[in-house]
Amino acid sequence: MNHRIDAILGQATEQLVASGSETARLDAELLLSHILRKPRAFLFTWPDKTLDKGQQSRFYALIQRRGDGVPVAYLTGEKSFWDIQLTVNEHVLIPRPDTELMVELALSLPVPDDGIVVDLGTGSGAIALAMASQKPNWQVLATDKSEQALSTAKANAEGNGIHSVQFFLGSWCEPLAGKQLNMIVTNPPYIREDDPHLKTGDVRFEPLPALVSGADGLDDIRHIIQASPSLLLPGGWLLIEHGYEQGKAVAQLLERQGFCSVRTRKDLAGLERVTLGCFCLP
Repeated sequence: MNHRIDAILGQATEQLVASGSETARLDAELLLSHILRKPRAFLFTWPDKTLDKGQQSRFYALIQRRGDGVPVAYLTGEKSFWDIQLTVNEHVLIPRPDTELMVELALSLPVPDDGIVVDLGTGSGAIALAMASQKPNWQVLATDKSEQALSTAKANAEGNGIHSVQFFLGSWCEPLAGKQLNMIVTNPPYIREDDPHLKTGDVRFEPLPALVSGADGLDDIRHIIQASPSLLLPGGWLLIEHGYEQGKAVAQLLERQGFCSVRTRKDLAGLERVTLGCFCLP
């Protein structure tokens, strides 16, 4: 058997293609880079380098699991988001590039330099840590009802040298009673409980409570919109990530709750991704 990097990548790619992967070559390269602890560029620069038996064994074990559908990020235990590197595991959702739109919008809004901002349902801590990395004077809070998720987020804060985020255990707004906030951001569950996509792709391996929210996917979003006015200062903002077909429904919920300047923003794929509104007293 040929043990060269280029040959092994070719074999692994064929194996993943056969299993139905649409990103077979990229997946193989990412997993081999992880095994070798080298950047992907190393694979192209040194295609004639050979792997020892231990490296081959570990690599093909990962390829087998990827062929079974396990997400690459769970296999490597890491994922890049914004300009930070995150540890991920089965207790947290894998951060998506689409969610970076939330960070961009949050940073663009008229929040005071010393504003208090919360990320509800922080998971891996991706949004909270990205905001804190860009706005060191903001007081960034993060909540999650999962102790395992919160532990992961705290470890990610430590690993990225971000010490300004405060973490709270509890569901959505509950741990924040008495706080006065300038902005709330959240990427809550928004998938319908009968959505057939739950049985396909990477989401099969992600924590179901972080994905599903009732018959129409809006149960948690409704709760957050109803609870937010008790925490937001006048002129404060609420930003919600949602499914690409939910923009109109989320906007209507915000308007019914008395939010103004409600608008929906699209991600790089042109899909409605985040709806936001300003809390205005009557």
